[in-house]
Amino acid sequence: MKTIHKMLPALILLTFSVISLAQAPIERQTPPPPPPDQQQAQPYQQNPPAYPQQDQPQYQQQPGAPDQQQQAPPPPMAPQQLDQLVQRIALYPDPLLAQVLTASTFWNEIPDAATWAQQHSFMTGDPLAQAIQSDNLPWDPSVLALLPFPNVLDTMARDPQWTGTLGNAVLSQRPDVMDAVQRQRRLAHDYGYLVPNAYNTVADNGGYLEVQPINPAYFYVPVYSPAVVFYRPRPGFIISTGIRFGPAVTIGPAFGVYGWYGAGFGWGGHAIIIDHHPWTRTYYNRNVYVHPYAHPYAHPAAPRVESHAHYEEHGSDHGGDHHH
Repeated sequence: MKTIHKMLPALILLTFSVISLAQAPIERQTPPPPPPDQQQAQPYQQNPPAYPQQDQPQYQQQPGAPDQQQQAPPPPMAPQQLDQLVQRIALYPDPLLAQVLTASTFWNEIPDAATWAQQHSFMTGDPLAQAIQSDNLPWDPSVLALLPFPNVLDTMARDPQWTGTLGNAVLSQRPDVMDAVQRQRRLAHDYGYLVPNAYNTVADNGGYLEVQPINPAYFYVPVYSPAVVFYRPRPGFIISTGIRFGPAVTIGPAFGVYGWYGAGFGWGGHAIIIDHHPWTRTYYNRNVYVHPYAHPYAHPAAPRVESHAHYEEHGSDHGGDHHH
């Protein structure tokens, strides 16, 4: 009993301390910023700036892009999500759109390709094709096919989350992606934006809107705001200003090895056609699939080379001759 009486004051003091702590206000700390793979991607720029030769952008692989080696496919995207995903490219000419969709499935190769394309942006046609061969570039032919379009690659490299998400959707939901493209084209067509012009034909083929270059050797990339062309025009808005086009991008015979001739879609059968062959890469065969090109691109056996002798010959003042 004496021991209990001696401990009683200490027990009372401990009880009051616990009650005081329980009633004390809790200090809430600001949570740390999310890791890079949860941060929102940078806003898309419809018309990225052309970079001078001495100030090339440095692209980085970001953890936000999907994992090329992950086993389980991503959860399917809803139609509205796919509509938003394809809006920035839906009005591209069919051959270019086919190359963008297939190249997006090799999202991890896009940053290096975008850097190379910016460094060689003053080259067009056969000289550019020769530079691709001489540098022993190791990327997939669908990525090599976009090297004449540095701004397209720049757009893809600057938003790796978008590019990777598009690539995974193409691999696992190709019919849904193509349907989303058609829905967006129909909207732009019904509102008067997507119409035949001096650059591209627009034809309704069995309910599917096809966009083809007037001359298959010259591509004009449309530049537009999705916030404009897929919505009813406001009163007084001049519809003809909704889409504009940059200078021509020349696709000569030398680029045939990258599938440019016979690139497009079998819209009714949900087929992407590259070099006259259906492109059947999927999420499950993505690590082993080799497309059956009519004239297969021979991957170089030698290591990649960085030869910049042509810079001295052409100089940097020629940069951006075919930017769009």
